[in-house]
Amino acid sequence: MADPDTATAPDDTTDDPGARGRLIIKDRAIAKIATTAALQVPGVVQQGGGLTRFTGRDLPRADVSTGTRSVAVNLYLGVRWPCDVAELTRRVHREVGDRVENLTGMPLNQLGVLVAGTDCPAPGDADECPAPRPAPDVVAPRTPTAAPAAVPAAIAIAVGLLALAAVAARELLIARGTISGAPWLRNTFEWLSRLHWEQWLVPVALAALVLGILFVLLALAPRTRTHVPARIGADAPAVWLRPVDVARMCSARAGTVAGVVTAHTTVDRRRATVRIVAAPDRPVDELRSAVTDAVREQLAVLDRPSKLRVRVRRPRSES
Repeated sequence: MADPDTATAPDDTTDDPGARGRLIIKDRAIAKIATTAALQVPGVVQQGGGLTRFTGRDLPRADVSTGTRSVAVNLYLGVRWPCDVAELTRRVHREVGDRVENLTGMPLNQLGVLVAGTDCPAPGDADECPAPRPAPDVVAPRTPTAAPAAVPAAIAIAVGLLALAAVAARELLIARGTISGAPWLRNTFEWLSRLHWEQWLVPVALAALVLGILFVLLALAPRTRTHVPARIGADAPAVWLRPVDVARMCSARAGTVAGVVTAHTTVDRRRATVRIVAAPDRPVDELRSAVTDAVREQLAVLDRPSKLRVRVRRPRSES
C-alpha cells in the first residue's frame, strides 16, 4: 500500500515539446487576421456582395505567403474617400503588423498595401464627397533617365573655353603693359602663319575628323533609362523602380517561399535571374515552380515584366 504522504513524480516525457506536436497556421487564417485588423483602421471600408463573393474580389482581401520563419502579406483595401492615403496606409501597416505578429508569433517580413477601391459617403452625410472638379490637362510624367552621353565632352569644351578666356585676358594685360611676358596667342598665330604642309598633318586631320563625328554622335544619342515603370491600374506609370529595387523585391518575394534558404536576384534590361539555395528536403523542380509563380506575380506590376529565370542549387555541404 502506497504511503499517503508520498506522491508519484509526474512523467517528464509529457513536457517534451517534440511529444506535444506542432502548430500549423493556414494562410487563410492569417489573411482573415490581416483583413480584420485593417477594418479596425478608420477610413477602411468593406466592399463586396453579389457576384464578388463568388469571384473572391471582396475588399479588404489579403494574399498571404508563409515562409519557414516569416510571413508576407499583400493587402487590397477599399477606403472612404476623400482621405489621407499616406496616413491611412501607415496606420494599416502598424495595426496589421502588430496583430499578425501577436496572434501568429511569426514576424511580418513584408506588407504591401494597395488601395483597390473607394467609397464615397451617401448624399446628406456630413462628410459627403465634394463635387468633381473639371479635369485639368494631364501631362504624362517623364521617365527617369541618365545624364546625356555628351556631358563629358561638354565639360571638356567648357574647361577649354575657360582656359582660352584666361589666356586672352593675359594677352590683354601684356598688350597694355600691365604685366610682362611673352604673348602666347600672337606667337602661336605667327607660328601657324608660317606653317606649311607636313606629313604629320594627315593623322592630326584624321583625329580631328573622328573626334568631331564622335561629338556629334554623343550629342544625338538618346538618354539611357535608369528606372523601370510600374503601372497599378493607371494609364500612366505611377512608380519607377531602379533595377536594384526590382532585384530586391524579387529576392524578398522568393525568400518567403517555404524551402528557400537564401535568394539572390540580378536584373538587366531583358531578364531577371533569381538564384536560390534550396533546403535539402525540398524537391528542386517543385521549389523552382513555386518560386517562379511567386516572383512572376511580383513582376506583374511592372509596365513591361522582365523575363524570369530561376536557378536552384543545394547547399555546398549537401552537394
